[in-house]
Amino acid sequence: MTLSISGAVPRQATLSVLVALSVTHLLNDTIQSLIPAIYPIIKQSYQLDYIQIGLITLTFQVSASLLQPCVGFVTDRHPMPYSMVAGMTCSLIGLIALAYAGSYGLLLLASAFVGLGSSIFHPEATRVARNASGGRHGLAQAVFQIGGQTGSALGPLLAAFVIVPFGQTSLARFSVAAFVAILLMIWIARSDVRIPPRPPRKVDVGRGTDTGSAARPSRSVIVAVAVLIILLFSKYAYTASFTSFYTFYLMGKFGISIQTSQVMLFLFLASSAAGALGGGIVGDRIGRKPIIWFSILGALPFTLIVPYADLFWTGVLTIVINLIMSSAFAAILIYALELLPGRVGLVSGFFYGVTFGVAGIAAALLGALADQVGIETVYRICSYLPAMGLLAWFLPRLNTAADV
Repeated sequence: MTLSISGAVPRQATLSVLVALSVTHLLNDTIQSLIPAIYPIIKQSYQLDYIQIGLITLTFQVSASLLQPCVGFVTDRHPMPYSMVAGMTCSLIGLIALAYAGSYGLLLLASAFVGLGSSIFHPEATRVARNASGGRHGLAQAVFQIGGQTGSALGPLLAAFVIVPFGQTSLARFSVAAFVAILLMIWIARSDVRIPPRPPRKVDVGRGTDTGSAARPSRSVIVAVAVLIILLFSKYAYTASFTSFYTFYLMGKFGISIQTSQVMLFLFLASSAAGALGGGIVGDRIGRKPIIWFSILGALPFTLIVPYADLFWTGVLTIVINLIMSSAFAAILIYALELLPGRVGLVSGFFYGVTFGVAGIAAALLGALADQVGIETVYRICSYLPAMGLLAWFLPRLNTAADV
């Protein structure tokens, strides 16, 4: 059975709203990225081992993942654009707590608050971005993702040139970013009220039409969603090895300084923005499934080489890997939204939740493994994760305007 969606009359994307959302995503994810960026500092200050570092990531990621589907489920029925403000307020509390935490337990609690703020922000921000897309969903998600990817990349750079020289308490300086984000979110919420809802799309099921309900048999949807989750696992488990442990890997294997390792982590993460933009734009033209294939499996040849490369080629290869892999999330999210039309908040909340949860669990497991076998062995094991991209073969082809 095939799914055919006839395009509604296209509207122009509300570019000002999309740009503002991208900036708030940048500020939100910059605050998030400060948590792993300070790991080399707090590991030394608090005498932490790798599994304790991984547990901080797990705490943040789990708190960021559990509420997202619930928030999305509620906002699908009762849109609440001002809830983004509440989310950023939680992140602000967590950030200040991180700056002045005096124990490992307080570090965990502060990380949980930052994660809670993220869980409230992402589903509703995704709904607003889709509402403002004018039908160009790939472009809208790409613009939104650029902000998040850039914000994630800024953390290591800020750590290298602000937090390392001035210490843990300098985190409080970034509360300014949270206040700016709150002001932008208030403007976005007001603008969202004025954006007319997109007319429902007609879904051809072979006999008659349906509007807004999932036309594909439930078993097919379940299989497709399961494959998407496994693909996200392969991407985010591999990425977690970098966000949590890349600086330790570089310092241990090549003997470089904390600041140099943070700059290399920044270069790795900064490539995400270009990959997200390219994946969104190209996905609108050639469809989501080819992008999903390429974004996971295409990185495999490079990940297999990384554990055996010297410092220069490690930097080059990791940038290429993240450039390829960062195109995955927007394509996977939009593919899932096309599988389950009319459930933007629930689907986006679920998939953001899965990514945060997978990354957190992976970080904790990889930390425990690194304590047992060493960080270099962990990277050799992780190099095979993109081979899971072969499972994209089992994804059904959607006969949508962007996937024909």
